[in-house]
Amino acid sequence: MASMLIPTPPSCSTSSSSSLFSLRRSGAFLPSDFRARFAVVCIKILSFSCFKCELGESESANGRPVVPILNTDGILPKFLPTRRLESSIPANSRLKIFSGTANPTLAEEIAWYMGVKLGKVDVKRFADGETYVQLQESVRGCDVYLIQPTSPPANENLMELQVMIDACRRASAKNITAVIPYFGYARADRKTQGRESIAAKLVANLITIAGADRVIACDLHSGQSMGYFDIPVDHVYCQPVILDYLASKTISFDDLVVVSPDVGGVARARAFAKKLSDAPLAIVDKRRHGHNIAEVMNLIGDVKGKVAVMLDDMIDTAGTITKGAALLHEEGAKEVYACCTHAVFSPPAIDRLSSGLFQEVIVTNTIPIPDKNYFPQLTVLSVANLLGETIWRVHDDCSVSSIFQ
Repeated sequence: MASMLIPTPPSCSTSSSSSLFSLRRSGAFLPSDFRARFAVVCIKILSFSCFKCELGESESANGRPVVPILNTDGILPKFLPTRRLESSIPANSRLKIFSGTANPTLAEEIAWYMGVKLGKVDVKRFADGETYVQLQESVRGCDVYLIQPTSPPANENLMELQVMIDACRRASAKNITAVIPYFGYARADRKTQGRESIAAKLVANLITIAGADRVIACDLHSGQSMGYFDIPVDHVYCQPVILDYLASKTISFDDLVVVSPDVGGVARARAFAKKLSDAPLAIVDKRRHGHNIAEVMNLIGDVKGKVAVMLDDMIDTAGTITKGAALLHEEGAKEVYACCTHAVFSPPAIDRLSSGLFQEVIVTNTIPIPDKNYFPQLTVLSVANLLGETIWRVHDDCSVSSIFQ
């Protein structure tokens, strides 16, 4: 059964002797100030309840320390309940969070992490497909955060985001921040041949002109996309969430190799490998003959007898990553893990990913995944804590980049 690591209501088993600090082991990859807030919050709710994690003890393999496995058959750790931050939020807070219709579950998790309630908004479609938005509460003088990925259907969700921004601007919001977990059109960031549009720049202009004052986005396809906006952009890297989960696997660092599925992702894979005890790096050389069509040519690096972790920013049709996985198996890899932030999963991605090439496919919930797209090897991790912490820091005028250092 596919597994999900997402915040859940406080309904798990309790134990007075269990430690709240054992709920997550992500502290190894997050800075001290982020862990400090987590610790203070835990102390504040100790009188409320304690939650049982049931993680095993550390083991060793080949003389090297490893972290105990957390597989899909075990008990998954639970995030802290929402109420942990209620005492720190004033009743007359000027921070407002609204969700579009693209990913309301993620928006609820973010609000849960922050200890606030989602703002009330009426979003609907007219018979001819036009989008209607009305805020159901006052935002005058407030810092408003609109959570809306521009995931498929990209055009509808993008238009809805712009109408929501316009509604907030006309309602006299002080600051409007568009929180875009998945930025659609990000792959159209340059001209590869004559008479092409650069749609990423166009979309950035549309969001800016609509009235947004700031953008928060997760793992953009390319870093230069931030420069397309004429307003501040906070780039949220979701690596800590994936690193945290991989650290819970009983994989010796001697057996690990990080693989970039193409040359363009080498910088991303190198940074990822550095966090995994400076694991070795391999690169899949591919030639793309058309949109969503990729052909693998050869492999740069050694994967024989190793556990290969393929890292990409998104999986669309899964053509690139499955052909890369097939090549890795041919070159002698023991196991192949696929990791990505954005699970676009356009057909026939599910058939390819569930074909048996992958030991596990690890994604995040920046894009909602329909029930029909779940398969046994799929694991979905939540980025709600990262986005929630980012929103807090933006609201408090604190550093965002220090989260990922």
